[in-house]
Amino acid sequence: MPATPEYEVYALRYAHAPQSAIRHLLLPNPHDGPMPMDFYVWAIRGEKHTIIVDTGFKAAVAARRRPEWKLLESPDAALRRIGIDAATASDVVLSHLDWDHSGNTDFFPKATFHVQDEEVAFRTGRLMAQPFFAMRSELDDVIATVRNVYAGRVRFHDGTGELAPGVTVHLVGGHTAGMQVVRVPTARGWVVLASDAAHYWANLRQRHPFPLVLDVGKMLEGFRLMEDLADGPEHIIPGHDPEVVQRFPALPDAPDIVRLDRPPSN
Repeated sequence: MPATPEYEVYALRYAHAPQSAIRHLLLPNPHDGPMPMDFYVWAIRGEKHTIIVDTGFKAAVAARRRPEWKLLESPDAALRRIGIDAATASDVVLSHLDWDHSGNTDFFPKATFHVQDEEVAFRTGRLMAQPFFAMRSELDDVIATVRNVYAGRVRFHDGTGELAPGVTVHLVGGHTAGMQVVRVPTARGWVVLASDAAHYWANLRQRHPFPLVLDVGKMLEGFRLMEDLADGPEHIIPGHDPEVVQRFPALPDAPDIVRLDRPPSN
């Protein structure tokens, strides 16, 4: 059998927000204090395949919803720094359809979008009549995904699916009904891009769920599944942790872009 390819994996930080620990830990936390949040898109690049994971939030939407969030760079501009043109990208994974992960799909006019069956059903189903869940979506972003379904540009996955040789998506649920993670073979082993299946390493390692959750049990089981899929705790990459850009090697002259296929520096 041919050897599994190895891929480069990048985390591209495009925004930052000052927040506190009480917003990110479901259980009572007597040690509340600053716990800033970073926002990323991810890129997977091999000899024959390039895959983008998540599309970030629209600047205008963030200005309306969260004006204190600081946009560092548009996600498409960040991708250009590593030689990826969003306008010609062929494959984009939407880990889930929260507004800060599924905006900007118009940056990718030629892409096929990969999403779980359960996520689209969740975002267009009865729970969206509940403000607690509906507030996490930006209606225009959900409609854009539905339009892409009708245009034949969405590939649905029901659980586990392969995107390229060795690169797979896995349904974990928990945070949302169709929350999915991406597993990638790299030179340092199997890496799992958790996105919001684990916002911070603290959520995962302390088994301390993030408060915005549909099913706590599935979130906790998702932690276990990611540990089974990855080659070690440093191989699971959380979705919003500032430590990601602090621990992994950055590109020259691009401190907000780090290589996840290389070992952490600390």
